[in-house]
Amino acid sequence: MLRRLTLITCAAAMLALTGCSTTVALTPADDANNPQCAEVTVRLPASIAEQDRRWTDAQATGAYGSDGKTTVIVTCGVTVPGPTAELQCVTLEGIDWLVDESEAPKMRMTSYGRNPAVQVFVDTELVSANKVLTSPGLVSGLRMIDAESACTTPDELSE
Repeated sequence: MLRRLTLITCAAAMLALTGCSTTVALTPADDANNPQCAEVTVRLPASIAEQDRRWTDAQATGAYGSDGKTTVIVTCGVTVPGPTAELQCVTLEGIDWLVDESEAPKMRMTSYGRNPAVQVFVDTELVSANKVLTSPGLVSGLRMIDAESACTTPDELSE
């Protein structure tokens, strides 16, 4: 009887632990196996903007959220964007970002002037894009990729 109770208690504990940490299903970017993407992803912090890191199933990605919601997705190795007048270009912490607000209130920011490029998708109803893009862990990872070009007239990112 004691052995059965112990097994049931252990099984319940395992379910409780794994139930809180579902894996976020993502697709790796085409250049996800770039060694510099490894430099970025190993520097991703345990939390960004008060959002806890969640497990992902794709190389060179990171996801953050709370209460079962994913609020931030980081993907390294996306297509390197060329110059554009279509998207706002902002500079935060010395890193240039092209900002796509076409899915507002969700924002997609892609690093500009760095190869490989990193894309950050943020649900701005739940977390500040500024806080995400200025996170020390994310910034230190992006700085591992040399800047090859820059925004010509960067703007400030509105929240």
